[in-house]
Amino acid sequence: MASDTQQPTAPEESQQEEERSPYGELNVDLPALTALLDGRYGEIRDTVREGLVRYATVLEDAETMTRDEFRERVKDVVVELAATGQTAMGFPEEYGGGGDIGASIAAFETLGFGDLSVLVKVGVQFGLFGGAILQLGTKRHHDAYLAGLVKGEILGCFAMTETGHGSNVQALGTTATYDPGNQEFVIQTQTPAATKDYIGNAARHAQLAVVFAQLVVGGESHGVHALVVPLRDGDTVLPGVTITDDGPKMGLNGVDNGRIRFDGVRVPREALLDQFAQVTEDGTYVSEIENPNRRFFTMLGTLVQGRVCVGAAGLSAAKVAITIAVEYGLRRRQFEATEEEREELLLDYGLHQRRLFPLLARTYALHFGQQVLTGELHDIFSGLTTDEVARRQLESRAAGTKALATWHATRTIQECREACGGAGYLSENRFAALKADTDVFTTFEGDNHVLLQLVAKGLLTDYASDFEDLDQFGMVRFVAGLAVETVLERTRAHKLLEGIRDVFGGDKWDQDAGLLDPDYHRAMLEFREEHMIGSVARRLKRGIDAGMNPGEVFSRAQDHVVAAARAHVERLVLDAFLDAVAAQPDGDLKTVLNLLCDLHALSVIEADRAWFMEHGRLTTQRSKAITREVNELCRRLRPVAGDLVRAFGVPREMLRSEALLEWGEE
Repeated sequence: MASDTQQPTAPEESQQEEERSPYGELNVDLPALTALLDGRYGEIRDTVREGLVRYATVLEDAETMTRDEFRERVKDVVVELAATGQTAMGFPEEYGGGGDIGASIAAFETLGFGDLSVLVKVGVQFGLFGGAILQLGTKRHHDAYLAGLVKGEILGCFAMTETGHGSNVQALGTTATYDPGNQEFVIQTQTPAATKDYIGNAARHAQLAVVFAQLVVGGESHGVHALVVPLRDGDTVLPGVTITDDGPKMGLNGVDNGRIRFDGVRVPREALLDQFAQVTEDGTYVSEIENPNRRFFTMLGTLVQGRVCVGAAGLSAAKVAITIAVEYGLRRRQFEATEEEREELLLDYGLHQRRLFPLLARTYALHFGQQVLTGELHDIFSGLTTDEVARRQLESRAAGTKALATWHATRTIQECREACGGAGYLSENRFAALKADTDVFTTFEGDNHVLLQLVAKGLLTDYASDFEDLDQFGMVRFVAGLAVETVLERTRAHKLLEGIRDVFGGDKWDQDAGLLDPDYHRAMLEFREEHMIGSVARRLKRGIDAGMNPGEVFSRAQDHVVAAARAHVERLVLDAFLDAVAAQPDGDLKTVLNLLCDLHALSVIEADRAWFMEHGRLTTQRSKAITREVNELCRRLRPVAGDLVRAFGVPREMLRSEALLEWGEE
């Protein structure tokens, strides 16, 4: 990008330039669009936005303070936020919460517009630490801890991950051995690899930890369970506990991540979070869930809210990035493209539109997908839905949505940084922090590739009850034992083709349907999803039939497994977008949302055109037509691009630099 020689002008002048855009007449009712995006929790989101403005200086503190000073500043902000009640929306009212899980997700998502160290520390304190006590504990734990942690008076951490084990939680090395003579559990870090690592809040501030450990009773291991273990008395680390600092990180340096080792630390029998399993005084292990694998997955399933929150936070960061880039493109000029004496606005260039608008459309799509997910979470964890299949589907959807949303954040932030040229490289314009702070989201609360394997596990067996307890080796053996025809029937591949023919007529449905027909968009993504699932099942079965080791079979098919899961989640996201658009009354708002949805769907098909061509569902001519249509949709959306990002409601103070967003004509 050439050197900046223009002089800043008032935002009103830039707004006038935008309104003179030559690409047609589209109108957006901005308050109505914001209300639609905010959903049922608009008032709560506005409260959080007001708080973000109040604490806007935290964004500057991150650049000027030492790491220790910044950590204390972030901790103080979190405690101050706790006093307002906005971090406790999901806790029971009797302990000072709001009793509304959906509201807690909305508040957390909106908090993602601000400093992400604050966001993550809130997530650790109230989502992970508090959520574990709420979901895994019983009334005695709730009475002992919830009121204090909700107010920020008791700070804690979530000690699950170990140096040697992250995603494979079942193989954790920390032990909790019951001593019936003293009615205590003895917590022990058995090896260096069993050190609790990367634990947020641990290095400086946590007084308590929810520790995940192998529960050993009477010499028998009963798998991973959670216990509340004290770490500090005030600022003093307790005997038997060793805590070290993880040190500087790529980002999120306002969060005090640390390592914890336990050497014979004793906690009372009541420290066991015993919602799903109990140990009696005499050392008898009791659980209503007899199968240890099922018990483990049931316990972890209660913590699904963390994944929902991380996906939501990544999406909020993407909204900040795309807002900055679009607003900059509406003000920054470059080259005399159409007028000799006046340089062109960046956003009037077709390439600039092509870079940003498909990302904007995908942000909208993921937003509506996240809304559906949050609604399902609220209904299940509030007891409005009790169906076990719905709970399993929630876990799968949460895993997949988190993966797509956080990958999208990483891609969007980078593209938007580049779209702002040298200005985007300055720390004051937020991209440096956005890139650094969100990078861990792709592995936080589960590595995205591992999460998509979890999604695929459910897809391959239609959430069969005899399958959900299996590890990946068991999964391969299970699928290999099924007739291929059974798997295909479960994926509806044959019925899907029949249904598509009924809608479009004939075998050339993929060529005869209109490019902007939502049924065509849905059919293409459904076809890809179902075909991939059936193909994965066939690959696994062929490997087993050939006598290969199940682990080797799975390893060779992992790329295919992940691709099938990703296709499934992309279809779910499109369905959410299509349903949201269909629910709107006819008018300008629906017209604009239709254009965005068309752009998203065609961009997804275009991005995977090679697969569709390989499988006979896309001709070269139609592929070229899709590219032309994507370009045309970008041009049609250009006049309302500013409104589309402003509808996210990112407070102006969160966009940082005045200079970045006030370039205009000379």
